[in-house]
Parts: sequence; structure tokens; C-alpha cells
Amino acid sequence: MQDNIHNLTRTTDDVVIVGGGLAGLFCALKLAPRPVTLISAAPLGQGASSAWAQGGIAAAVAEGDTPEAHAADTIAVGGEIVDEAIALGIAREAAPRIRDLLAYGVPFDRDLEGRLAVGREAAHSARRIVHVRGDGAGAAIIAALSDAVRRTPSIHLIEGFVAEALLTEGGAVTGLQLREAGNWAAPPVLLASRAVVLATGGIGHLYAVTTNPTEASGSGLAIAARAGAAIADPEFVQFHPTAIMVGRDPAPLATEALRGEGATLINGDGARFMLAHHPLAELAPRDIVARGVFAEIAAGRGAFLDAREALGARFAEKFPTVYASCIAAGIDAATQAIPIAPAAHYHMGGITVDERGRSSIDGLWAGGEVSSTGAHGANRLASNSLLEAVVYAARIADDIAGRAIRSPARLPDAPAIPRGGAPDAAAVTRLRAMMSTHVGVIRNNDGLAEAVRSFASLEREATNIAVRNMATTALLVAAAAWTRRESRGAHFRADHPADVPALARRTMTTLAAAHEVADGLTDRPLPRTAQPMIA
Repeated sequence: MQDNIHNLTRTTDDVVIVGGGLAGLFCALKLAPRPVTLISAAPLGQGASSAWAQGGIAAAVAEGDTPEAHAADTIAVGGEIVDEAIALGIAREAAPRIRDLLAYGVPFDRDLEGRLAVGREAAHSARRIVHVRGDGAGAAIIAALSDAVRRTPSIHLIEGFVAEALLTEGGAVTGLQLREAGNWAAPPVLLASRAVVLATGGIGHLYAVTTNPTEASGSGLAIAARAGAAIADPEFVQFHPTAIMVGRDPAPLATEALRGEGATLINGDGARFMLAHHPLAELAPRDIVARGVFAEIAAGRGAFLDAREALGARFAEKFPTVYASCIAAGIDAATQAIPIAPAAHYHMGGITVDERGRSSIDGLWAGGEVSSTGAHGANRLASNSLLEAVVYAARIADDIAGRAIRSPARLPDAPAIPRGGAPDAAAVTRLRAMMSTHVGVIRNNDGLAEAVRSFASLEREATNIAVRNMATTALLVAAAAWTRRESRGAHFRADHPADVPALARRTMTTLAAAHEVADGLTDRPLPRTAQPMIA
């Protein structure tokens, strides 16, 4: 049921979930009939990256496929740092989670015999992606779950509020500070709770070119890091190689499933270029394809997705979302190649969580893209993100189910955070440009050092909490990328292009460690071989 915040302070015995995407909605439903307060910055069904997902959900549900094969593909793509037990566990839980989604009304595509239809995407060894109308899985899943949430009386829905600070005491969660979205004159609202689930999404909108909605600006990661939470793998950002470059922000996405159906990548001369980069060509892992596309653009030849031969007149029927995006920009994808570029798409890093979704802060769980489970390593396998979100949402619900959650003994104190007006648009533009230029597809020492210094300065001087949270997350990503002096998965250093076997481990860090990196670069430049305190 819909709930509105009238009081500036309140306490609750409810489990508080922040985020109206797949992880937040699914967790709330799995907790029913336990009381849940669900906070969504945008109206339910909007503002979540999950709703924009075109590929679908990876699940070994077809005859001849196995969870073990799915896990093996995940591990092979992940740059040698995937937690193998986590990857296998997620793959084994895929089928029951798909059944849950079907029960909530998600209309997955079926074949003529009524079985779930499955497609193939890059780096999968089998056809195991379940879709909805070709490229509409995300929107259909979010629509079905949003309807289910609104029908569930135990879920108290608060729309139009953002979490701008996580409140803690003695290493445990005591609540959240909220604010009405977009209303910078509104007073903050304090919500006291001892059980908080962050499902706030990713960081794509920290980049100038992204497929993510505006809400994906890293706020959940920032507020957890500022409260002292451990952060894992922040340097690993996946760039989708085929964002449609038609001048829109966010950029529309041309799903990887197009290449699974035979579409090719060509440059402005009409030549296929991925054949020279990897034996799988267009179906190589995303990081390799993204760098191949980036290289063609950097060389001035441009890059295009060509589905004219593979799909032609069938394009509109099989991929209506992509086709509509192209038509809106004056491109008929059935007869014309689509201009593309890599775009920030998914963050493998996030709040460190264990196999139950627990963070390092007592009473704080995290699920979906804001978390880092170890399943993706340095490079996410296509369509594993929605799967991880539902698996961990269910695990979090199970972990909370047996707990007695007491209201905090007192209302938490309001944190000392900037009380400025609206975000500085120019500062946000500079931050996003620097992330794309220096912390993007290809990175190097000098660019990363400049980014670290810039973000540390912005974080320190920001007069708006939203801008400070963006700077905090940007700093975590840039500092970890500066520290990892090798190339691994989606993290590519032009000055260190090879992987270093001794560094084949996950990053575990904190905001304090990122500040230490920034202080070192600001006051006394470190030699290039130095390794600051990020493990």
C-alpha cells in the first residue's frame, strides 16, 4: 500500500528496503507477510536500470544445459577472480527463481511446445537466456513485480524519496536520512530502523555516456562507504559495447541478443573488425568487444551494428524496443547500420556482501548492482545481473525471515552533511566527463591520478549532498583503478596492458583507504610501483 511521510522523524519495526528495482521489489515480495517499508526515488516501475534490461535472465533451464556449465562460463569470463562457489550457487538457484517470476506474472517467451524459449548471448556456451518479447525482459519483469507489490498489504510504499545518508551507531544500522527527491528546500526525514536493505542500483550515470537512468548515480554505494562499509572491486566497470549513439542521455541500448542472432560489427568502411580481436568475434566477452569498438572510434573510422543481413525486415518484430529507439532517431535498422559506442553499463563492484547478502555493518544487507557478491569477478557474463539480483533478494529475505527486529531505542542523530541548494550542474558535468575520459574503457596512470585528485577535492568542497555522494563513489572507483597496475577483465590500463598473476584477487577497500590514495597523490606523488592500502 502507498505510504507518505508526514513526520520528520519516525521509528519502525519494519524491514526498510531502499530501491524500486528488481532486487528491492523481489526482496519485499519474498518477505511478505512480514511488514516492509519500500522506498523508491522514482514512481514504482521507473528510474531502475532493471526496467531497461533488454537481454533477459541467464538460467540453465533448457534440455542439455546445466548449472555447472553456466557457472563455468561465468568463471571463464570473470578474469580469474570469480568466487566459484558463489557462481555455482547462483546458477543452481536460477530455475526456482524463474519459477517465482512466472508465479508473479512475468510473461517469459515460450516456444511452440510451451517450453521456455532460450536465446544465446556473448560468452555463453549454450542458449540459456530467457526473454520477454525479444528485448523487453526488464520492463516486463519490473511491471509484473510492481503490480504484485502494490497488491501486497504488508508492503508500505514510499515513492519520491531518496536516501542521502545511512545512520549507524556502534557498528550497527540505526536508520536512514531521507529527502524528497528533487526538492532541495525540503527538510530531511529521519527514519529509525535496525534492518536496512540497500538495493539502490549502480553507478552508470557517473559517466558522460551511459545506458543507465539518472538515478544510477552511486548514491547507495556512497552512503554505505561513508558509514564504514567494506567495498569490493570498485574499479571493475563494464562498458556495453553497443550503445546507440543518437545524442540521447542516457543512450539507448542495442541488446547483445542482436549479435546472438547474427548481427555484425562494422566500421565506417564496412569492414568487420572484431575478427582481428578474438576468435568469437562479435560474441567475445564484453570487455574485448568494447575495446574493439573504442579503437575503431578512436581511429576515426566509427563503429556500427549491422543487422541488415541477419534480421532485415524481421528486426521490428524480434527487437521492437531497439527498433523503436532507432526509428525515433531517424534510423531504419532493417536497412541501415546503427551507429554505436561503448557506454557505462554495469558495475561489478559494490558493497561487500557474504553469501546471505550481509554487509560488514550489522543490520545492513545489500542486493542487486549496489552489492558485490564475487559472482562477476572482473567482467560480468551477459544476463547474469538480473539473475544475481533475484537470487540475492531471496537469500536476503530468507536471512531476515527468522530475525526479531527491534525498533531503535531512540531516534538517530542527523548527520552533519551539506545543506546546500540544488546540485551544481557544471560540477556534475565535469565529474561525468572526467569519469568517461580518465576512468573509462581505457585508463592510464596520469589520467587516473588526475581523476582521484579531482574527485577528492569535489567530495570535500561539495555543498550539495547528491554531488558529494557522486564524488565519493567516483573517488572509490578511480582510486582502486589507479592502484590496480595491471589489466584484468573490464579494467584495462594502457600503461599496464598485461594481467599480473600475483594480483589475481578481488579488491577489498574502504573510503578511508581511497582518501589515503588521494592524500598521497595530492601531497607527495607516489612512485608508479608503490601500492597503497587497497588490498
